[in-house]
Amino acid sequence: MKIAIASTTKTKEGEISPQGGRAPYYLFFDEKFELEAALKNPFASGGGGAGQAIVKILEDRGVSKVVVGKVGDNMKTALEETNIEFYEREGSILSFLEEIKDEK
Repeated sequence: MKIAIASTTKTKEGEISPQGGRAPYYLFFDEKFELEAALKNPFASGGGGAGQAIVKILEDRGVSKVVVGKVGDNMKTALEETNIEFYEREGSILSFLEEIKDEK
C-alpha cells in the first residue's frame, strides 16, 4: 500500500492541502507510513485538467490511497476509474498518519 497526501509543504509536518489537483506538493508514504518522496506538483497552477493529471502521476507511482482537503468532480472521476481510494480531510498530516496507523 502506498499513500499520497496533498500537502501545503514538502514535509510531513505540514498541513493537508485543501485542494487536490492544485495542491502545492504531494507526499508519498510507504506501507510503514515512512515518507518516501515529496513531489512539487507541476499542475499547482495553470489551465484546467489538474485533477486528472495528478491522478495519472499517482497511478504511475503505484498509489492506492490519496488524502486531500477536497476532491473536485473531475479528480473524483479519475480516482474512481483508477481504483485509488480517497479521503477528504483537513488538518495536520502527522495527525492523519497517526489516525490511519490506528486503523491497521
